[in-house]
Amino acid sequence: MSNKPKIVVLGAGYAGMMTTKRLTQKLGAEEADIVLVNKHNYHYQSTWLHEVAAGTIDVNKVRMLITDVIDTNRVEIVYDTVQEVKKDEQQVILENSELDYDYLVFSLGFEKASFGIPGMEENSMSIESVDKSRLISEHIEHQFARYSSGKETNDDLLNIVVGGSGFTGIEFVGELAEKVPELCRKYDIERSKVRIINVEAAPSILPGFDEELVAYARKSLEDRGVEFRIGTKIQECKPNAFIVGEDNEEIKAGTIVWTGGVQGSSILSKSGFEVFKGKVNVDGDLRVPGYENIFMLGDCSWVMDKENDRPYPPTAQLAIQEADTAANNLAALLRGEQLEDFVFDNKGTVASLGGSHAMGTVFSGYKLYGKTARTMKNVIDNRYLFMLGGPKLVLKKGKLRPF
Repeated sequence: MSNKPKIVVLGAGYAGMMTTKRLTQKLGAEEADIVLVNKHNYHYQSTWLHEVAAGTIDVNKVRMLITDVIDTNRVEIVYDTVQEVKKDEQQVILENSELDYDYLVFSLGFEKASFGIPGMEENSMSIESVDKSRLISEHIEHQFARYSSGKETNDDLLNIVVGGSGFTGIEFVGELAEKVPELCRKYDIERSKVRIINVEAAPSILPGFDEELVAYARKSLEDRGVEFRIGTKIQECKPNAFIVGEDNEEIKAGTIVWTGGVQGSSILSKSGFEVFKGKVNVDGDLRVPGYENIFMLGDCSWVMDKENDRPYPPTAQLAIQEADTAANNLAALLRGEQLEDFVFDNKGTVASLGGSHAMGTVFSGYKLYGKTARTMKNVIDNRYLFMLGGPKLVLKKGKLRPF
Protein backbone atom coordinates (compact mmCIF):
# COMPACT_ATOMS: atom_id res chain seq x y z
CA MET A 1 0.00 0.00 0.00
CA SER A 2 1.39 3.41 -0.98
CA ASN A 3 2.37 5.78 1.80
CA LYS A 4 2.28 8.77 -0.52
CA PRO A 5 -0.43 11.44 -0.06
CA LYS A 6 -3.52 10.66 -2.13
CA ILE A 7 -5.22 13.36 -4.17
CA VAL A 8 -8.73 12.41 -5.32
CA VAL A 9 -10.39 14.44 -8.08
CA LEU A 10 -14.17 14.01 -8.40
CA GLY A 11 -15.56 14.66 -11.87
CA ALA A 12 -13.97 14.84 -15.32
CA GLY A 13 -15.47 18.13 -16.48
CA TYR A 14 -13.42 21.17 -17.41
CA ALA A 15 -12.17 21.80 -13.88
CA GLY A 16 -11.55 18.16 -12.99
CA MET A 17 -9.76 17.27 -16.22
CA MET A 18 -7.52 20.32 -16.21
CA THR A 19 -6.68 19.94 -12.52
CA THR A 20 -5.68 16.32 -13.12
CA LYS A 21 -3.65 17.27 -16.19
CA ARG A 22 -1.86 20.06 -14.33
CA LEU A 23 -1.13 17.84 -11.32
CA THR A 24 0.67 15.33 -13.55
CA GLN A 25 2.77 18.22 -14.88
CA LYS A 26 3.52 19.92 -11.56
CA LEU A 27 4.09 16.91 -9.29
CA GLY A 28 6.69 14.21 -9.50
CA ALA A 29 5.46 10.61 -9.42
CA GLU A 30 6.99 10.20 -5.95
CA GLU A 31 5.13 13.18 -4.47
CA ALA A 32 1.51 11.94 -4.58
CA ASP A 33 -0.92 9.36 -5.86
CA ILE A 34 -3.58 10.93 -8.10
CA VAL A 35 -7.04 9.40 -8.56
CA LEU A 36 -9.67 10.70 -10.99
CA VAL A 37 -13.27 9.56 -10.45
CA ASN A 38 -15.91 9.86 -13.18
CA LYS A 39 -19.09 7.95 -13.91
CA HIS A 40 -18.34 7.73 -17.65
CA ASN A 41 -15.15 6.75 -19.44
CA TYR A 42 -15.28 9.98 -21.44
CA HIS A 43 -14.89 13.72 -20.97
CA TYR A 44 -17.14 16.03 -22.97
CA GLN A 45 -17.30 19.66 -24.02
CA SER A 46 -20.31 20.85 -22.04
CA THR A 47 -20.21 24.18 -23.91
CA TRP A 48 -21.04 22.26 -27.09
CA LEU A 49 -24.07 20.42 -25.72
CA HIS A 50 -26.52 22.95 -27.18
CA GLU A 51 -25.31 21.83 -30.61
CA VAL A 52 -25.92 18.19 -29.72
CA ALA A 53 -29.39 19.16 -28.48
CA ALA A 54 -30.22 20.89 -31.75
CA GLY A 55 -28.70 18.12 -33.85
CA THR A 56 -26.15 20.38 -35.57
CA ILE A 57 -23.09 18.43 -34.39
CA ASP A 58 -22.39 14.72 -34.10
CA VAL A 59 -22.46 13.51 -30.52
CA ASN A 60 -19.06 11.85 -30.88
CA LYS A 61 -17.50 15.20 -31.73
CA VAL A 62 -18.11 16.56 -28.24
CA ARG A 63 -16.69 13.70 -26.22
CA MET A 64 -13.30 12.03 -25.90
CA LEU A 65 -11.99 9.07 -23.94
CA ILE A 66 -10.38 10.17 -20.69
CA THR A 67 -7.52 7.76 -21.33
CA ASP A 68 -6.73 9.58 -24.58
CA VAL A 69 -5.65 12.68 -22.67
CA ILE A 70 -4.79 11.57 -19.11
CA ASP A 71 -1.61 9.58 -18.48
CA THR A 72 -2.77 6.37 -16.81
CA ASN A 73 0.79 5.70 -15.66
CA ARG A 74 0.42 8.72 -13.39
CA VAL A 75 -3.31 8.72 -12.65
CA GLU A 76 -5.59 5.96 -11.44
CA ILE A 77 -8.96 6.37 -13.14
CA VAL A 78 -12.02 5.04 -11.32
CA TYR A 79 -15.26 4.78 -13.30
CA ASP A 80 -17.98 5.00 -10.68
CA THR A 81 -20.73 7.29 -9.40
CA VAL A 82 -20.16 9.45 -6.33
CA GLN A 83 -22.81 8.98 -3.65
CA GLU A 84 -21.43 11.07 -0.78
CA VAL A 85 -18.32 12.67 0.63
CA LYS A 86 -17.62 12.03 4.32
CA LYS A 87 -15.51 15.08 5.02
CA ASP A 88 -14.45 14.30 8.57
CA GLU A 89 -13.50 10.71 7.71
CA GLN A 90 -11.79 11.88 4.48
CA GLN A 91 -13.66 9.29 2.52
CA VAL A 92 -15.64 9.24 -0.74
CA ILE A 93 -18.55 6.81 -0.94
CA LEU A 94 -19.03 5.49 -4.47
CA GLU A 95 -21.81 3.33 -5.85
CA ASN A 96 -19.54 0.28 -6.00
CA SER A 97 -16.65 1.07 -3.64
CA GLU A 98 -15.09 3.59 -1.28
CA LEU A 99 -12.03 5.82 -1.54
CA ASP A 100 -9.92 7.41 1.17
CA TYR A 101 -8.19 10.69 0.41
CA ASP A 102 -5.69 13.12 1.87
CA TYR A 103 -6.69 15.91 -0.50
CA LEU A 104 -9.96 16.24 -2.41
CA VAL A 105 -10.90 18.23 -5.50
CA PHE A 106 -14.69 18.41 -5.78
CA SER A 107 -15.72 19.25 -9.36
CA LEU A 108 -18.85 17.22 -10.07
CA GLY A 109 -20.47 19.80 -12.33
CA PHE A 110 -24.02 21.11 -12.57
CA GLU A 111 -27.60 19.93 -12.45
CA LYS A 112 -30.85 21.46 -13.64
CA ALA A 113 -32.36 24.07 -11.33
CA SER A 114 -36.08 24.61 -11.88
CA PHE A 115 -36.53 27.34 -9.21
CA GLY A 116 -39.72 25.77 -7.96
CA ILE A 117 -41.68 26.35 -11.17
CA PRO A 118 -44.54 23.82 -11.03
CA GLY A 119 -44.07 20.97 -13.52
CA MET A 120 -40.68 22.14 -14.80
CA GLU A 121 -38.74 19.26 -13.30
CA GLU A 122 -41.12 16.63 -14.64
CA ASN A 123 -42.22 18.03 -17.99
CA SER A 124 -39.23 19.77 -19.58
CA MET A 125 -36.08 18.46 -21.20
CA SER A 126 -32.69 19.93 -20.32
CA ILE A 127 -29.21 20.35 -21.76
CA GLU A 128 -27.38 18.69 -18.87
CA SER A 129 -25.34 15.85 -20.35
CA VAL A 130 -24.43 14.17 -23.62
CA ASP A 131 -27.27 11.68 -23.33
CA LYS A 132 -29.94 14.21 -22.29
CA SER A 133 -28.87 16.59 -25.05
CA ARG A 134 -28.99 13.85 -27.66
CA LEU A 135 -32.51 12.93 -26.53
CA ILE A 136 -33.65 16.49 -27.26
CA SER A 137 -32.50 16.40 -30.90
CA GLU A 138 -34.00 12.92 -31.36
CA HIS A 139 -37.26 14.11 -29.82
CA ILE A 140 -37.46 17.13 -32.11
CA GLU A 141 -36.88 15.04 -35.21
CA HIS A 142 -39.43 12.48 -34.01
CA GLN A 143 -42.04 15.26 -33.78
CA PHE A 144 -41.30 16.31 -37.36
CA ALA A 145 -41.56 12.69 -38.51
CA ARG A 146 -44.92 12.24 -36.74
CA TYR A 147 -46.31 15.38 -38.32
CA SER A 148 -45.00 14.48 -41.77
CA SER A 149 -46.54 11.01 -41.59
CA GLY A 150 -50.01 12.51 -41.24
CA LYS A 151 -50.70 10.73 -37.94
CA GLU A 152 -50.57 14.09 -36.13
CA THR A 153 -52.05 17.16 -37.81
CA ASN A 154 -51.84 19.71 -34.99
CA ASP A 155 -49.25 22.38 -35.89
CA ASP A 156 -48.46 22.86 -32.18
CA LEU A 157 -46.52 19.58 -32.37
CA LEU A 158 -43.82 21.39 -34.36
CA ASN A 159 -43.39 24.24 -31.87
CA ILE A 160 -40.17 24.30 -29.85
CA VAL A 161 -40.37 26.34 -26.64
CA VAL A 162 -37.18 27.20 -24.76
CA GLY A 163 -37.27 28.61 -21.25
CA GLY A 164 -34.41 30.93 -20.36
CA SER A 165 -32.45 33.50 -22.37
CA GLY A 166 -29.06 33.07 -20.78
CA PHE A 167 -25.98 31.83 -22.57
CA THR A 168 -27.16 28.26 -23.12
CA GLY A 169 -30.72 29.20 -24.10
CA ILE A 170 -29.61 31.74 -26.68
CA GLU A 171 -26.93 29.50 -28.18
CA PHE A 172 -29.48 26.69 -28.37
CA VAL A 173 -32.15 28.71 -30.22
CA GLY A 174 -29.39 29.90 -32.54
CA GLU A 175 -28.60 26.30 -33.47
CA LEU A 176 -32.31 25.59 -33.86
CA ALA A 177 -32.59 28.50 -36.29
CA GLU A 178 -30.09 26.64 -38.47
CA LYS A 179 -31.46 23.13 -37.94
CA VAL A 180 -35.20 23.73 -38.38
CA PRO A 181 -35.01 24.68 -42.09
CA GLU A 182 -33.02 21.49 -42.69
CA LEU A 183 -35.68 19.39 -40.93
CA CYS A 184 -38.41 21.16 -42.88
CA ARG A 185 -36.76 20.21 -46.16
CA LYS A 186 -36.20 16.65 -45.01
CA TYR A 187 -39.82 16.12 -43.95
CA ASP A 188 -41.45 18.39 -46.56
CA ILE A 189 -42.91 20.79 -44.01
CA GLU A 190 -43.40 24.52 -44.59
CA ARG A 191 -40.93 26.54 -42.49
CA SER A 192 -43.72 28.92 -41.48
CA LYS A 193 -45.45 26.08 -39.60
CA VAL A 194 -42.56 25.74 -37.12
CA ARG A 195 -42.20 28.20 -34.25
CA ILE A 196 -39.08 28.59 -32.08
CA ILE A 197 -40.17 30.52 -29.00
CA ASN A 198 -37.80 31.74 -26.28
CA VAL A 199 -39.39 32.77 -22.97
CA GLU A 200 -37.52 34.85 -20.39
CA ALA A 201 -38.72 36.51 -17.18
CA ALA A 202 -35.93 39.13 -17.19
CA PRO A 203 -36.29 42.33 -19.24
CA SER A 204 -33.52 41.34 -21.66
CA ILE A 205 -31.75 38.34 -23.15
CA LEU A 206 -28.11 37.54 -22.34
CA PRO A 207 -27.68 39.28 -18.96
CA GLY A 208 -24.20 40.72 -18.53
CA PHE A 209 -23.63 41.39 -22.22
CA ASP A 210 -23.21 44.85 -23.74
CA GLU A 211 -26.47 46.35 -25.06
CA GLU A 212 -25.14 46.61 -28.61
CA LEU A 213 -24.17 42.94 -28.60
CA VAL A 214 -27.55 41.95 -27.18
CA ALA A 215 -29.36 43.96 -29.84
CA TYR A 216 -27.25 42.32 -32.55
CA ALA A 217 -27.93 38.83 -31.19
CA ARG A 218 -31.66 39.39 -30.93
CA LYS A 219 -31.96 40.79 -34.45
CA SER A 220 -29.84 37.95 -35.88
CA LEU A 221 -32.09 35.37 -34.24
CA GLU A 222 -35.39 37.11 -35.05
CA ASP A 223 -34.33 37.46 -38.69
CA ARG A 224 -34.03 33.66 -38.75
CA GLY A 225 -37.44 33.04 -37.21
CA VAL A 226 -36.87 32.98 -33.45
CA GLU A 227 -39.68 34.56 -31.40
CA PHE A 228 -38.96 36.17 -28.03
CA ARG A 229 -41.24 36.58 -25.05
CA ILE A 230 -39.07 38.77 -22.82
CA GLY A 231 -40.23 39.97 -19.40
CA THR A 232 -42.61 37.02 -19.32
CA LYS A 233 -42.61 34.83 -16.24
CA ILE A 234 -43.23 31.10 -16.62
CA GLN A 235 -45.98 30.19 -14.15
CA GLU A 236 -46.14 26.46 -14.90
CA CYS A 237 -44.77 23.85 -17.25
CA LYS A 238 -47.28 21.34 -18.56
CA PRO A 239 -46.39 18.26 -20.66
CA ASN A 240 -47.28 20.18 -23.82
CA ALA A 241 -47.15 23.87 -22.86
CA PHE A 242 -45.73 26.74 -20.84
CA ILE A 243 -48.24 28.77 -18.84
CA VAL A 244 -46.86 32.31 -18.84
CA GLY A 245 -47.56 35.85 -17.69
CA GLU A 246 -50.12 37.39 -15.40
CA ASP A 247 -52.96 36.26 -17.66
CA ASN A 248 -51.76 32.61 -17.64
CA GLU A 249 -51.38 32.45 -21.41
CA GLU A 250 -50.76 28.96 -22.75
CA ILE A 251 -47.92 28.48 -25.24
CA LYS A 252 -48.28 25.00 -26.67
CA ALA A 253 -45.37 23.00 -28.05
CA GLY A 254 -44.30 19.51 -29.01
CA THR A 255 -40.84 20.12 -27.52
CA ILE A 256 -40.18 21.95 -24.24
CA VAL A 257 -36.61 22.67 -23.14
CA TRP A 258 -35.57 24.42 -19.94
CA THR A 259 -32.24 26.28 -19.88
CA GLY A 260 -33.15 28.81 -17.22
CA GLY A 261 -30.85 27.74 -14.45
CA VAL A 262 -28.30 25.33 -13.04
CA GLN A 263 -26.96 24.48 -9.63
CA GLY A 264 -24.05 22.47 -8.31
CA SER A 265 -24.21 18.72 -7.87
CA SER A 266 -26.79 17.45 -5.38
CA ILE A 267 -23.94 15.52 -3.75
CA LEU A 268 -22.97 18.82 -2.10
CA SER A 269 -25.99 18.92 0.19
CA LYS A 270 -25.97 15.14 0.68
CA SER A 271 -22.42 15.47 1.96
CA GLY A 272 -23.24 18.24 4.41
CA PHE A 273 -21.50 21.11 2.64
CA GLU A 274 -22.94 24.53 3.38
CA VAL A 275 -24.78 25.35 0.16
CA PHE A 276 -25.88 28.82 -0.94
CA LYS A 277 -28.12 28.98 -4.03
CA GLY A 278 -26.99 25.51 -5.07
CA LYS A 279 -23.24 26.06 -4.63
CA VAL A 280 -20.54 26.42 -2.00
CA ASN A 281 -18.80 29.71 -1.21
CA VAL A 282 -15.05 29.12 -1.21
CA ASP A 283 -12.05 30.98 0.17
CA GLY A 284 -9.73 32.93 -2.10
CA ASP A 285 -7.45 29.90 -2.50
CA LEU A 286 -10.48 27.82 -3.67
CA ARG A 287 -10.67 25.73 -0.51
CA VAL A 288 -13.87 25.05 1.41
CA PRO A 289 -14.02 27.11 4.61
CA GLY A 290 -13.11 24.88 7.55
CA TYR A 291 -11.54 22.16 5.39
CA GLU A 292 -7.94 22.86 4.43
CA ASN A 293 -7.70 19.73 2.26
CA ILE A 294 -10.84 20.20 0.11
CA PHE A 295 -10.92 22.31 -3.05
CA MET A 296 -14.27 23.17 -4.65
CA LEU A 297 -14.22 24.07 -8.35
CA GLY A 298 -16.37 24.82 -11.40
CA ASP A 299 -20.14 24.79 -11.19
CA CYS A 300 -20.05 23.61 -7.58
CA SER A 301 -18.48 26.79 -6.18
CA TRP A 302 -19.02 30.50 -5.87
CA VAL A 303 -15.75 32.42 -6.31
CA MET A 304 -15.96 36.08 -5.37
CA ASP A 305 -15.02 38.86 -7.74
CA LYS A 306 -13.83 41.22 -5.01
CA GLU A 307 -13.61 44.20 -7.34
CA ASN A 308 -17.33 44.02 -8.15
CA ASP A 309 -18.39 42.34 -4.88
CA ARG A 310 -20.21 39.46 -6.55
CA PRO A 311 -19.42 35.90 -7.66
CA TYR A 312 -17.89 35.28 -11.05
CA PRO A 313 -20.38 33.78 -13.51
CA PRO A 314 -19.78 30.01 -13.86
CA THR A 315 -18.14 29.56 -17.25
CA ALA A 316 -15.77 27.03 -18.79
CA GLN A 317 -13.11 29.76 -18.87
CA LEU A 318 -13.45 30.21 -15.11
CA ALA A 319 -13.31 26.46 -14.40
CA ILE A 320 -10.18 25.99 -16.53
CA GLN A 321 -8.39 28.84 -14.77
CA GLU A 322 -9.46 27.54 -11.36
CA ALA A 323 -7.79 24.25 -12.22
CA ASP A 324 -4.41 25.96 -12.52
CA THR A 325 -4.76 27.58 -9.10
CA ALA A 326 -5.99 24.37 -7.48
CA ALA A 327 -3.09 22.36 -8.91
CA ASN A 328 -0.59 25.03 -7.81
CA ASN A 329 -2.04 25.07 -4.32
CA LEU A 330 -2.08 21.28 -4.00
CA ALA A 331 1.60 21.24 -4.94
CA ALA A 332 2.23 24.01 -2.38
CA LEU A 333 0.46 22.05 0.37
CA LEU A 334 2.54 18.96 -0.35
CA ARG A 335 5.76 20.98 -0.31
CA GLY A 336 4.95 23.19 2.66
CA GLU A 337 4.86 26.32 0.54
CA GLN A 338 2.55 29.34 0.59
CA LEU A 339 -0.77 29.04 -1.24
CA GLU A 340 -1.98 31.56 -3.81
CA ASP A 341 -5.36 33.21 -4.20
CA PHE A 342 -7.29 32.74 -7.40
CA VAL A 343 -7.12 35.64 -9.85
CA PHE A 344 -9.46 35.52 -12.84
CA ASP A 345 -8.04 36.67 -16.16
CA ASN A 346 -11.10 37.53 -18.22
CA LYS A 347 -10.18 36.88 -21.85
CA GLY A 348 -13.66 37.81 -23.05
CA THR A 349 -16.83 35.95 -23.92
CA VAL A 350 -18.18 34.97 -27.31
CA ALA A 351 -21.65 33.47 -27.87
CA SER A 352 -22.44 31.45 -30.97
CA LEU A 353 -25.80 32.19 -32.60
CA GLY A 354 -25.89 29.25 -35.02
CA GLY A 355 -24.03 28.68 -38.27
CA SER A 356 -21.71 31.58 -39.06
CA HIS A 357 -23.50 33.90 -36.62
CA ALA A 358 -21.92 34.95 -33.31
CA MET A 359 -21.04 37.98 -31.20
CA GLY A 360 -19.00 38.80 -28.13
CA THR A 361 -15.98 40.51 -26.67
CA VAL A 362 -12.32 39.55 -26.44
CA PHE A 363 -9.43 40.86 -24.38
CA SER A 364 -10.25 44.39 -23.15
CA GLY A 365 -13.83 44.48 -24.38
CA TYR A 366 -13.15 44.54 -28.12
CA LYS A 367 -16.44 43.65 -29.83
CA LEU A 368 -16.75 41.03 -32.52
CA TYR A 369 -19.72 40.21 -34.75
CA GLY A 370 -20.73 37.65 -37.37
CA LYS A 371 -18.16 35.39 -39.00
CA THR A 372 -15.26 37.06 -37.22
CA ALA A 373 -16.87 36.33 -33.85
CA ARG A 374 -17.71 32.77 -34.89
CA THR A 375 -14.11 32.17 -35.95
CA MET A 376 -12.91 33.49 -32.58
CA LYS A 377 -15.40 31.19 -30.81
CA ASN A 378 -13.81 28.24 -32.61
CA VAL A 379 -10.33 29.47 -31.69
CA ILE A 380 -11.38 29.58 -28.02
CA ASP A 381 -12.82 26.06 -28.18
CA ASN A 382 -9.75 24.70 -29.97
CA ARG A 383 -7.42 26.39 -27.48
CA TYR A 384 -8.92 24.34 -24.66
CA LEU A 385 -8.43 21.13 -26.67
CA PHE A 386 -4.82 22.13 -27.28
CA MET A 387 -4.25 22.76 -23.56
CA LEU A 388 -5.76 19.39 -22.73
CA GLY A 389 -4.35 17.13 -25.42
CA GLY A 390 -2.10 19.09 -27.76
CA PRO A 391 -2.32 19.36 -31.56
CA LYS A 392 -3.40 15.74 -31.94
CA LEU A 393 -6.60 16.36 -29.98
CA VAL A 394 -7.29 19.60 -31.88
CA LEU A 395 -7.01 17.79 -35.20
CA LYS A 396 -9.24 14.96 -33.96
CA LYS A 397 -11.95 16.91 -32.12
CA GLY A 398 -11.45 20.56 -32.98
CA LYS A 399 -13.66 22.91 -34.97
CA LEU A 400 -11.53 23.51 -38.03
CA ARG A 401 -14.14 24.19 -40.72
CA PRO A 402 -14.12 27.83 -41.91
CA PHE A 403 -17.40 29.73 -42.20
